[in-house]
Amino acid sequence: MKRSVSMVSLLLVLIIALVGCSSGKESKGTITIGSKNFTENILLAHMLADLIEKDTELAVERKVNLGGSDIAWKALKSNDIQLYPDYTGTIVANYYQQETGTAEETYNTTIELLSKDKLSFPSKFGFNNTYTLAVSKETAEKYHLKTFSDLTKISNELVLGCEFEFKDRPDGYPGLEKTYEMTFKKVNAMDRGIMYRSLTDKQVDVIDAYSTEGQIKVNDLVILEDDKGFFPPYHAGALIRDDVLAKYPELEAVLKKLEGALDEQTMQDLNAKVDSEGLKAETVAKDFLKEKGLI
Repeated sequence: MKRSVSMVSLLLVLIIALVGCSSGKESKGTITIGSKNFTENILLAHMLADLIEKDTELAVERKVNLGGSDIAWKALKSNDIQLYPDYTGTIVANYYQQETGTAEETYNTTIELLSKDKLSFPSKFGFNNTYTLAVSKETAEKYHLKTFSDLTKISNELVLGCEFEFKDRPDGYPGLEKTYEMTFKKVNAMDRGIMYRSLTDKQVDVIDAYSTEGQIKVNDLVILEDDKGFFPPYHAGALIRDDVLAKYPELEAVLKKLEGALDEQTMQDLNAKVDSEGLKAETVAKDFLKEKGLI
C-alpha cells in the first residue's frame, strides 16, 4: 500500500513538472546577436538581447566579443549574426569608405548606404562615441598639449599606441596623418585590452580612445581637442538585417526602446563599472535596463 501511494505521488510530481514546463513561453524562432571586442559594444549587445528576450517570443543566442569592426560586419552580412550595435561614422567611413558630415548628414548617409545591402539602423541610443586621442596628464603638461594641432608639433618625438584596425582605417591613423600632417616616431598596433596599460606604463605616449570609455576616467587621462574636426560623428545604434525585421516585425519596436536612453556620461559610467570595478558586462547591462524600467 505504501508503495502504491509512493508511485501515485511520483506520478503527480512528474505531471506537475511537465505542466510547468509546457506553461513557459515557447520560442517562435532564434536571433543571434553579436558584438565587437570592447566593453561598450558588449554592454549594448547584452541590453539588446535582454530586451528581445523580455518583449518577444524569440530565443536569443549571444556571440559577443567577436573581434574588430570588420569581423562583426562580415558576420552580419554572411548571416552568422543578425544584429549588433554599431556607429554611424564607422558604417559610412569604414565599411563604405564614403565621406561623412554633420551628425544628421552622417546618419542620413548611413541609412541610404545600408538600404543597398538590405540592412537597417532602426534606433539610435542617444550618444556619440567619437574617436579621440588621449595622453597622460604628465605628457599634456610637459608639451603643453590641448589640441591635435599642438600634438602635431611634437608627434615625431612620441610613440602612438592604437588598435590594429585604427592603424589602417581611413577614419583612423591614415586620415589623421593626412589631415594634421601628424607623424609619430613609432606606431605600435595592439589589442585594445592592453592599450591603456601600455600608456600608464609609459610604453607609448599617445593612444586612440573612445570618448565614452570608462578607462579615461579611471586613469585620469587628458583628451585632446580635434580642432580640425577630423573624426566623424559616431552615433551608436542597432544594426540589423532587413530579412530578420521582415520575419519578426515586432523587433523594430523593441529596438526603439533604447532610442535616446543613453548619453555620453552614462555610457562612460557603465563602461567604468566593467573596466575598473570588475563587474560582469551582462550584469551591468541588465541592472541599467531595470533602473530605466525597461525590464
